[in-house]
Amino acid sequence: MRSTAVTARIGRLLGIAFTLCFVTGLLSHYQYTQWAWLPEPATPSWGYRLTQGIHVVTGIAAIPLLLLKLWSVYHRFWAWPAVRSVVHGLERLSIGVLVATSVLQLVTGLMNVLQWYAWPWGFIGVHYWLSWIIIGSLVLHIAVKLPLIREGLSTPMWRRSDSSSINSGVPEPAQPAHIEHVEDGGISRRGMLAAAGAGVGLVAITTVGQVIPVLEPVALLAPRRPSSGPQNLPVNKTALAAGVLTAARSPQYRLAVTGPRGFTLTLAELEALDAFEATLPIACVEGWSRSARWRGPRLLDLVVRAGGSKASRVTVGSMENGAYGSSHLSDGQLEHALLATHLNGERLNIDHGYPLRLIAPDRAGVLQTKWLNRIMVR
Repeated sequence: MRSTAVTARIGRLLGIAFTLCFVTGLLSHYQYTQWAWLPEPATPSWGYRLTQGIHVVTGIAAIPLLLLKLWSVYHRFWAWPAVRSVVHGLERLSIGVLVATSVLQLVTGLMNVLQWYAWPWGFIGVHYWLSWIIIGSLVLHIAVKLPLIREGLSTPMWRRSDSSSINSGVPEPAQPAHIEHVEDGGISRRGMLAAAGAGVGLVAITTVGQVIPVLEPVALLAPRRPSSGPQNLPVNKTALAAGVLTAARSPQYRLAVTGPRGFTLTLAELEALDAFEATLPIACVEGWSRSARWRGPRLLDLVVRAGGSKASRVTVGSMENGAYGSSHLSDGQLEHALLATHLNGERLNIDHGYPLRLIAPDRAGVLQTKWLNRIMVR
């Protein structure tokens, strides 16, 4: 079963998984590092929910695929001599880089989904640059191994037994030397791939329920249940963890809006503004997502009142200190954003951002800033 035919087919699936992870990962990374000349899209509103869901589910499914791929070739790692030429040495070095970075990427990606950061470096930057190293190493590996890959994919996964050819009276054609004989009574290469595919499918189906509500009951491996949490919505960081409990509940709360015509609003004045309702998803980098009904004034109305327009670039700030204590909006996202005071028909729970939070379409959950106390219009 450790044959070119098996390895090539596993490699093809793993290559597809890595490509999906790479493309959807770039889309996710753009949420954090936007380019001024490329507006952040607001449609479809579920775009980030789809791409990040694919990213996380595919990444988790790639873990057993990578283990299976390594199992199919690990005996070759011990071939002697270890390096037969300069070209062979460079080839083995590229494989070492590909394997090491792939293992690190998948393990730390899974730990990020579990919000377990057992390393001193920033996850986002390392995850981003590792993805480029992996894709570059993968392209080099495919280029070097292309003849073997073609051979493996063209090799049949099964052959008729000798008894079938005898019984039919038709002699079995001679097989190329690279096709291994499958002993009767053992698992076939096709059977092994089917079992592996079923295992990978099981991992995916028991994870994807954190994205697709109808599959939530079978989401046994999903780290988040989308319906678990206050007001039927999960919480990544509570008000207690953010250190905003006192400030968020203070009777002296004010929302400061700075711009050409800046102003401040009390909580009562905020709640007296014209309110609008929209059904928008919360979609987090960990892969879970859920749609909810949000109600509150439109951000753009306050921006215009402060002297801005839908062409402005707006920063919203939180009572929370830290890397995600503020976020930026422009273009379509600014036009469709709400300052939510209510969630699913109820006053916003403090862990969901009371007294005020941002909610905008096609946006990473960590950028849907909670516990707002300032808006800056430029």
